[in-house]
Amino acid sequence: MGGRRRPGYRAGALGDKRLGDKRLADGALGPDPWYNAHEMSDHRGRGPGPRINAEILRDIGLFGGLDDESLALLARELPTQHVEAGSTVVEEGDMSREMFVVVGGELEVVKEGPRGGDVRVALFGPGDWFGEMSILDVQPRSATVRAVAPTMLVRVTNEHVEQLLYRRDLKAYSLLMMNIARELSRKLRVADGILAQFVSTVNDTYVSRSAPPPSGSRGG
Repeated sequence: MGGRRRPGYRAGALGDKRLGDKRLADGALGPDPWYNAHEMSDHRGRGPGPRINAEILRDIGLFGGLDDESLALLARELPTQHVEAGSTVVEEGDMSREMFVVVGGELEVVKEGPRGGDVRVALFGPGDWFGEMSILDVQPRSATVRAVAPTMLVRVTNEHVEQLLYRRDLKAYSLLMMNIARELSRKLRVADGILAQFVSTVNDTYVSRSAPPPSGSRGG
C-alpha cells in the first residue's frame, strides 16, 4: 500500500497521532483532535461527529487510487463516529451492512473462547479498517470489536458504496473493491500461516509424547 497503514497495525495505548492537523478538515477540528472530538461528543450528543477531508482518506489504504473528486465526495458524505474506551463497535453474531475505518485511536478484536470468555485476536490502529466482509455478503459478524482508547471512526455502509461509487464512478468502485480484496487476501495468508504453525506444534507434541523412551532409560 506504499506508506499507508495496513490493517492489523498495533498502535500504542492512545493510538497514533500521526494523522496530525493536515488530516482534519479546515475549521472542523482544532489543533488537538482528541480534545475537540470529546467536545463535539459532549455538546452535540448524538449529532454529527467531527468532519474529515480528502487528505485524511487519501492516506488510508482502503481508498488508495481514488481520484480527488471521489475522495472529496466521500469525505463530505461519510459519517464519523467518536467511540469511548470500552465501548463495543460491532458484536460477534450481529447482522449488519457497514464497515468502519479507524482515523485515530485503538480497538481490539475479540472472539468468544471455547470455554467462554473473550480471546483477543488482533488490534486495530489509525489507517486500519474492519467489517469489510459485511459489504460483500450478508453474514453474521465473525468477531466483536471494541475500543481500548478514545477512537474516531468513519462509517461506510453498503448504501454509501452503491450510491457514492458504484452508481457514479465504476472505476472508483472497482478500486475500492480491489483494495478490500487485497486486504482480505493478506488476512487469509496470515491466518493460513498461523494455522500451519498451530498444526505443526500439535503434531510435534503428539509425536514427542508417543515416542518410546530411549534405550536404557528403564530401571533394571
